[in-house]
Amino acid sequence: MTTPSPSAATWEFWIDRGGTFTDIIGRDPSGALHAAKLLSESDAYEDAASEGVRRMLASNGESQAPIAAVKMGATVATNALLEETGAPTLFIVTEGFGDVLLIGDQTRPDIFALKIKRPAPLPLRVAEVRGRAGPGGEIVDPLDEDAARAALAQAKSDGFTAVAIALINAHANPDQEQRIEALARAAGFEHVTISHATGAVIKFVPRASTAVIDAYLTPVLHSSVDKVSRGLKGAPLYFMQSNGGLATADAFKARNAVLSGPAGGVVGMAMTAKASGFDRVIGFDMGGTSTDVSRFDGDDYARTGLSHLDGRVLRAPML
Repeated sequence: MTTPSPSAATWEFWIDRGGTFTDIIGRDPSGALHAAKLLSESDAYEDAASEGVRRMLASNGESQAPIAAVKMGATVATNALLEETGAPTLFIVTEGFGDVLLIGDQTRPDIFALKIKRPAPLPLRVAEVRGRAGPGGEIVDPLDEDAARAALAQAKSDGFTAVAIALINAHANPDQEQRIEALARAAGFEHVTISHATGAVIKFVPRASTAVIDAYLTPVLHSSVDKVSRGLKGAPLYFMQSNGGLATADAFKARNAVLSGPAGGVVGMAMTAKASGFDRVIGFDMGGTSTDVSRFDGDDYARTGLSHLDGRVLRAPML
């Protein structure tokens, strides 16, 4: 997306929020650059990014200076996925497919391994619901709304905060998924993801897995984004997505945020290398939680639509 060009009398900020530290670079109205580093989590402030911006402006005697844009990459979603610290999630799936994410597509990256290590399931609970569309989108089994309503009510009572919904052949007809979504909203769930909305693709495992990951990470991501937005008090805020593009705070989706920080690193690495006269470069970014290795060959950025992250399938455009 296109962001507004800064005027001569405004500041602009670029922020990288990692699991341990948050780095802030600011450019003042004269064009001079300033840098700051803060702990990402501290009892001294609610949010490191906005606190860094506040301190930088104050140290330059411009506490009320206008801000043209704040552009931010973050590993909030990345770390929550790797550390399995997402929201308590209910997974509603077509009857008979409750173990679809555990079984997966039977891919074995190390075919001769005697001990197969699988990641723990992200959803704390799985509810199978009767209701099914055929491959052409025709309804072959009506939705059991009472069962869905009961599963949602029990999950809400038990403290669940997110719901992922994935039904067979919803790529051809999302009506039953959308009906369950409406029931989830009526039950009081704010964070609901239906698989059709993540990508109307025929392959059920990637579609279901992406819906679960999105639901699992959304409350964590929204909490972080809201803190930054409150701290910046209305300043234009943009987030780096996994595909290398920017999104406004209200359009920043968890499924597109898993490689937010690493994607910013790839773009920064490539542009810095070009400015130094190098077309081909290998990047190594070691953080407190994960390490990212990347390559840029001097042409366009390489992208993929399907990735395996720590053994989990995610369908989303990524660098």
